[in-house]
Amino acid sequence: MIDPQHSVLERIAAALERLSPPPATLDGVDRADAFVWLPERGRLLPIAHVAHVPVDLLQGVDLQRRILLDNTRHFAHGLPANNAMLWGARGMGKSSLVKGAHALVNQVDGKPPVPGQGRVVLIEIQREDLATLPLLLSLLRENPRRFILFCDDLSFEKEDRDYKALKSVLDGGIAGRPENVIFYATSNRRHLMPRDMIENERATAINPSEATEEKVSLSDRFGLWLGFHACEQDTFAKMVRTYARERNLPLDDNELMARANEWSITRGGRSGRVAFQFIEDLSAELCAR
Repeated sequence: MIDPQHSVLERIAAALERLSPPPATLDGVDRADAFVWLPERGRLLPIAHVAHVPVDLLQGVDLQRRILLDNTRHFAHGLPANNAMLWGARGMGKSSLVKGAHALVNQVDGKPPVPGQGRVVLIEIQREDLATLPLLLSLLRENPRRFILFCDDLSFEKEDRDYKALKSVLDGGIAGRPENVIFYATSNRRHLMPRDMIENERATAINPSEATEEKVSLSDRFGLWLGFHACEQDTFAKMVRTYARERNLPLDDNELMARANEWSITRGGRSGRVAFQFIEDLSAELCAR
């Protein structure tokens, strides 16, 4: 005779097993060269096509481009490479440069590689998932491929504690950072913290210098700091002309720049993003004629 209580316990155990998250795995990591980390599923979501602007179209960031490309190439060939922080003005190509560098380094004879055969894998991780980085690193550590972990628009507010988890990961902890992993991040803030938060620490802490150092020392874990600054008129004009030339837009230069300047005024400023959005709108208008 079946014990009713035992049967109930078995059903409860089965239900809990169905509710529990599946074990984390890297299944499919050899089928693509870009992924998004989904910690709630313990999986990497493959991205067939990474939306990016070719790095040679990015204007006004020549030095930053050269440094990041060199660092990425070194990493791709198994040489020492640094974690990189790209910080500064909005819309100046920080995330585009990361994605473009990944695409360029993976090219074979000027063409994209066969999916899954790129030299470097790009894995995007959301800021709110940083606490799961140790789990992800444990999966990547034993894999033969090389990985760039990428967090776009990284910053922390007063109550956040995830920055401590990230500090530990960048330092490597007791196990050390995996040799086949580096971390790239973009941020509008140089030290990843709002200025008033840092100033408040100085004003209220028992030992102001120690409290401030605790907050800003995270940025010190990045070996490369690449600053992106506000766009000047000449740089904006170069951006517009580069995009227009790449698309073969049949428009006189004087008219092109007059309309571009008008567009930037309506957007409240100049940047690479504003230039690209202008060209997108202009391309559609000219095609519709």
